[in-house]
Formats: sequence, C-alpha cells, structure tokens
Amino acid sequence: MSETKPQNHRRRRTVTSNTTALRASAYRSLVNPFPPMNVFSADEVENIHNTSLRVLEDLGVKVMLPEARKIFQQAGARVDETNEMVFLGRDIVQFALDHSPKSILCRAGTPTRDVILELGRLAFQPGAGAPNATDLVRGRRPGSAADYRELTTLAHHFDVFQMMSPSVEPQDIPVHLRHYFTTEVQMTMTDKFPFLFSRGTAQALDCFEMVASFRGADDEAFQATPHSYTIINTNSPRALDAPMAQGLIDFARFGQLSIVTPFTLMGAMAPITVAGAVTLSHAEALAAITLTQLVKAGAPVCYGTFTSNVDMKSGAPAFGTPTHFQASLAAGQLARFIGLPWRSAAGSASNCNDVQAANENQFGLWGCLMAGATVVIHAAGWLEGGLSVSYEKLVTDAEVLNMVAELCAGRPAGTEEIGYDTALSQVEPMGHFFAAPQTMERYRSEFYEPVVHDYANFGTWTERGASDATSRATHVWQNILATAEPLEIDHNALASLQAFIAKRTQEGGAAPPN
Repeated sequence: MSETKPQNHRRRRTVTSNTTALRASAYRSLVNPFPPMNVFSADEVENIHNTSLRVLEDLGVKVMLPEARKIFQQAGARVDETNEMVFLGRDIVQFALDHSPKSILCRAGTPTRDVILELGRLAFQPGAGAPNATDLVRGRRPGSAADYRELTTLAHHFDVFQMMSPSVEPQDIPVHLRHYFTTEVQMTMTDKFPFLFSRGTAQALDCFEMVASFRGADDEAFQATPHSYTIINTNSPRALDAPMAQGLIDFARFGQLSIVTPFTLMGAMAPITVAGAVTLSHAEALAAITLTQLVKAGAPVCYGTFTSNVDMKSGAPAFGTPTHFQASLAAGQLARFIGLPWRSAAGSASNCNDVQAANENQFGLWGCLMAGATVVIHAAGWLEGGLSVSYEKLVTDAEVLNMVAELCAGRPAGTEEIGYDTALSQVEPMGHFFAAPQTMERYRSEFYEPVVHDYANFGTWTERGASDATSRATHVWQNILATAEPLEIDHNALASLQAFIAKRTQEGGAAPPN
C-alpha cells in the first residue's frame, strides 16, 4: 500500500448488519456511568508516574529492533547499541504524551459501527489470542479456521461486542497465509472494527491494503482515521522485541491504532506488589507510546495494561483476584493522569465454564468498570488464563455484558418513565402492574431479555430436564450459528479482495519475521 494519495478516490462502502436498530442504538456507543474508583492517592499516582520516568531514564528499556533504536536516538535518547538499551529522557516522553490523541474515532464497516475511544467511553471485546477452542459438543481442540469463522459469527451477533478480537489461532492455516484468511473473514462476516496482527511489515501492508480496498477508503482517508487496530505486548520486564517494535512503527506510520499492553504478572515478570507492578507496566507502556509518536506525531495509540498476579505455588497466571482488581484501579488512575484512552481486561484461569470461571471473570470485569477502562478485552469466553476460548462461556459472559450495557444505556426519569397516567393511576391498592399500559408498551420490546437464564420454578425446571446455564448456552450458540444470515457486501469489492489474496498467495504470501 502506498503512503501517497492515489489518483482515484474510493468512497467508503457501507455493509448492512442484520442486528436490530433498537439494540444497536443502546449497545454500540456505551458510556460508563460509574464514577472511577481510586486505589492510590493523587500524590501516590504522581509518584508512580515519576518513578516510571526514572526507570526509563536511568534503567532504560531493551529495544531489539535496530530501526526503533535509531528512531529513539534521532529524538535525543541515549542508546547503548552493544546491549540494545534505550534510555529515554522525560522531555521525549512528554512530547509523546502531548501529541497522543485523547479521543480516537475508529472506523468500522458501516458508520453505525464506528467506535470512539476516549476516557469515559466503554467498548467490549470477546476473549482473544487463544491457541485452543472448546465447547460441550466437540470438546477442547486446537483452534482452526472453522473455529475462527464460528467465533467471528458469535462476536458479530452480540451487539455488546463493539470491536473484533483475534479469538483463536487458526492453526490449520500456514502462518505466512494466515493473515489473508483472518482479514477476509472479518471483512466478509462482520462490519465491526477489525483486529489485524502485527507480524512483520509485509503482513501489515497486506492487511492494510485489504482493509482499505474492501472498505472503500483511499490512502488519505485510511491513514487519517484508523480502520483497524493491533495489540502490542511488551516483554516484561523492560524489553520491546523486534516484531512488536516493528508493529508499533508500521501501525503508527499508516495511522492505524496500536493498543499497547505490557503483560506484567506480579511475582513473575513484575514486582510482587501492586504499586511496583503498575510502575513497571506504566514505564513500558510509556516507552511504546513514545515510539509511535516519534514515528508519526498524533498517531492513534491506546494506553493499556494487563497486570495480575500468579499462583506462587505453580507460577500460573491468576485472574479475578483482589490484586487483579486493585491493579486495574491503579491503571485507570494512571490513564487518567496522562489523559489517554486505555485498555484493561477480565478473564479467567478456570479450566471450564464453572462457578470459578464466572466469579473470576465478573470480578475482573467490575475492576475494569470501576477503573474506567475504555476497552475491556477478554470480556467473554476466556478460559485457562488464555489457553482456550469457550463457546458456552462466551454466551454466558455476554449475558452479563448485556446487563452492564443496560446500565450504561441509562434510563430517563421523564413523565413517561414515571408513568403517573400509564401506571401509577391505573392500578388499585393491592393490585398488580402486569397489564398496566406502561408495562404492556414495553413488553418484549426494547428492554433487555436474558438469553441463558431460566426463571421457571423448581418443579417446572425439573420437568424440562433441569438444564443448567452452560447447557442452555450450547443451544444458544448452536442456534446463532444455524440461523446467522450473511452480510450484504459489495461483490466487486469481494472479488477484488479474493483476487488480491490469490495473487499474494501465489507469490508465496508473507512470512512473519523470525
């Protein structure tokens, strides 16, 4: 894809979704109604920020990509080429923070799916990056192309997911061709804001070309506003490997969104205390954010954190713990301190969709909500600390997210809602409101309907076979997949996309860097 404006301007195409307008209006643009909760005082947050700057200035960050070290050096950073270390002065970091956008408009396949990322807004993503998929029908298995397609269909179905995620790795597709498959699926099976892998410049440029062409954006429009995003993980402690540094450069250069996410597990890759872990995470995030702004001032970038603790007996990641909750609150304070939209995460370390899984995911989710997270990844379906995505858990977690979305949608307290004429005056003392006009107007209309719960009494429940929420969730996802209707897409755009993929495949694809 060229960095210059082409001669022919391509109009942005609209992809039609089959989701109802009522739910779309409520769930596609969520605002967090909860006041942010703090775990540290304002002085302590400022101290954490200043200590992070000291880490960058005195201890430095190992940057394993020569091009990235050169960019830092040209900006005035001290670079030790022998040890691949970069030492960032505070003025360089402040330049980056001053130029990082505080509000980011993310272009989806249709304008009603566009997402705005800024403090106070809220967007959810399903579980991501798992090597395995699992469900009650087929069991646990390596992620496949079929799983990727099905999970894309499920993520598209639920309006409460505003952004797509890299659900599972389709391991039956070679890595040098995998990005063609995942991008084509996202272009043709959903109109939501897509995820692209940052696995080398060649793959990134392929994906940019596919998205821009299919979505009808010329180079100028594509680079002016992000039409895709990637996730960049630092290598804690204090390292930025070559593929991730290259991803930051590629996405910044073409105006696409990077969500920077240090993966700091307390007691393993980070200090065992919340304060120490978030200090390290903050320092790593600042280093990565700085790189994006040195490449292109104003490039869209999202602050992020993935800080939890490990089980000190096994070393395995743990989620939904008090320290996970506290770390989310602390990250939220730091995001507000620098003013950037930010990403947090829920998730579970349970091996199946049981009570442990529900409790861990919900406790982690509430940590994100109370912390004021802009993007919540792994909000549904994530099991085994990220080793698998569960179809049933995706459905049961989406049930909880729908409840949260209803809280975010808000309800006015005007005359119609109070209902003096349509409810209060319609019912005699000791009567009921089942048949009141206000009730009947809202019966099975825009209000939230649970898809997994069974509110039957015990006798009726046992007569039906006494199925639990997980069993019912199986029927839900099976029905979604069986009844899903294809999107209305531009067949010329599809033909062009498939021709590009066929051509690049014949040329050998694009292998990721070693």
